Amino acid sequence: MKDDKRPAAGQTPQPTESLPNRILGSLRDALNAASRDDRTGEMSLGGRPDPASGKAALEAQKAPPAAAVVGRPLEAPAPAPQPAGGEAKAPTREPKHFEAADPTTQLKRGASPAIKPAAPISVDAAKTQALRGRPKVLRNDFLADPVVGWLVVVGGPGLGSFRPIFEGNNAVGRGKDQRIPIDFGDTTISSEEQAYIRYDSADRAFLFVPNLSKTNIVAINDKKPTGAVKLELMDVITMGRTQLAFVPFCGEEFDWSELSDLKE
Repeated sequence: MKDDKRPAAGQTPQPTESLPNRILGSLRDALNAASRDDRTGEMSLGGRPDPASGKAALEAQKAPPAAAVVGRPLEAPAPAPQPAGGEAKAPTREPKHFEAADPTTQLKRGASPAIKPAAPISVDAAKTQALRGRPKVLRNDFLADPVVGWLVVVGGPGLGSFRPIFEGNNAVGRGKDQRIPIDFGDTTISSEEQAYIRYDSADRAFLFVPNLSKTNIVAINDKKPTGAVKLELMDVITMGRTQLAFVPFCGEEFDWSELSDLKE
């Protein structure tokens, strides 16, 4: 400490300013002196250049932040003194300090996304059972009218499609209400009862009966019958612009009536 700063004899020594205030005070004095002597570039103190003031300003620039010197946390620095005659500035908001263990998940604002409910578990899904012993097969009731044969489209609209033939009388026509609907877009076929196909389990035979009251004539293997004709495997029936191949399932070798004679 310099002699002019030492207390006189009999005087109580005054506490010196803290290091941050002393550095900031020297810097403020240097800036004020520079603003008065900006023409010469010299910082004056009592009319003479003061080397100490310049040295203090240089040290203030090289010194570390005041908060680091006194051991204060860097995230909360001490407020700097305001210059004399100036307006006080509003204190800046201190940045939030996150610890390593703090959660980083942010709150989502706005409408929450729609949550789709889980698909219900079907109670009808039965577990497959193990089959033990000789299986017992039931042949008492039919789920629907049993099929006895098929008509397969081999020419015209609906090529590759088929229609089943059932026991008894089967009306054949373009309408969907026919027992054998040939509804593939051929308008040359009558919508109702263009012909009939009959299967009788008593004699196990198929008969084709044309409807002579209709405008367009049907043919079987290029022959135009005027009465009932017995159908054989792969006979070709021509109706309008459509050709149908006959494929029997029941006949002399098998009929659904035989199932009742089988032992379960």
